[in-house]
Amino acid sequence: MPTRILAIESSCDETAAAVIEDETRILSSLVASQFPVHGKYGGVVPELASREHLRAIVPVVREAMERASLGWKDLDAVAATSGPGLAGSLLVGLTYAKAIAFATGIPLIAVNHIEGHIHAVILEARQRGNPVEFPALALIVSGGHTHMYEAQEAGVYRLLGRTRDDAAGEAFDKVAKLLGFGYPGGPVIDQLAPYGDPHGVRFTIAHMKGNALDFSFSGLKTAVLRWVESHDMAGEIEVRKRLLKNGVQPSVEEWLSVTPQRTRDLLASFQGTVIEELLRHASRAAEENDGVRSLIVSGGVACNSGLRAAVTQAATGLPVFFPTAALSTDNAVMIAAAAFPKFRRGEFASLDVAAEPNLALA
Repeated sequence: MPTRILAIESSCDETAAAVIEDETRILSSLVASQFPVHGKYGGVVPELASREHLRAIVPVVREAMERASLGWKDLDAVAATSGPGLAGSLLVGLTYAKAIAFATGIPLIAVNHIEGHIHAVILEARQRGNPVEFPALALIVSGGHTHMYEAQEAGVYRLLGRTRDDAAGEAFDKVAKLLGFGYPGGPVIDQLAPYGDPHGVRFTIAHMKGNALDFSFSGLKTAVLRWVESHDMAGEIEVRKRLLKNGVQPSVEEWLSVTPQRTRDLLASFQGTVIEELLRHASRAAEENDGVRSLIVSGGVACNSGLRAAVTQAATGLPVFFPTAALSTDNAVMIAAAAFPKFRRGEFASLDVAAEPNLALA
């Protein structure tokens, strides 16, 4: 008999549900985005995120089950993200999963969100018949996380480095907001960066004491702010903000029409510096951990075309695995994928398991 797991993801601003069969067959996957709600504020508002999860959780899970053509009796377990993330958001998804487990009698599996990002890559690699070889380096880059792990095997991790301040995706979004590109701004920077000179603005990469594999992006963000202040950009920034007020996401051509060449160079240089920092750490980790056999790059920033190209071309000596765009950003497929090894090991959670906003993977 096939094993089927319903998974729920609600760690930040997307309500997601998916049903996976036998680790690799995706029966359904839905994501309800909150971008329109938070866009006017330039970032995620935690209280609003919680309320939107409450509105979306029942219909999203119901539709996931309907698309999978399954009833509750057809499930073997229900999984949910227990952390890290926003406390209120986590509580909505985890509590609903607990209710399903209690009502149906199926086991509950609590999943670490970061582990989910790793397993999104593992799942798709298996689907392609080219599985990830362990031990592997795992670079998780998103709006909330920038971590480097050694994945010794599925479920066994060692933290190698992490950001000491802003996550890489957070830096992208804050720079985009500063320049009037709205939220989420990371994809806009990625779209416009090819039209600029990545060497047009010189930025200094952070050199910190202590762990050489730790990241820092706060200084880079501040450097962009200082550059903007010294180049009298208030007028063009206001023009871009007005472009966003019609409620329709501008096209690349529309953005280019209100973005002078010097600003395009700024965007390209900023993105290039972030990529250089990520690549430098990945290369160093590969050198210092000579037993690793693969490199996983996952998380929302793994969608960045510049990062994908740079990592693919880098001489790390390792095969590189990225998730597809659909499984790069937050989704429930990755939570189900991480739940299957736990199901096999019998690692079930009690109904009093708590949401942990700062839950560590290793």
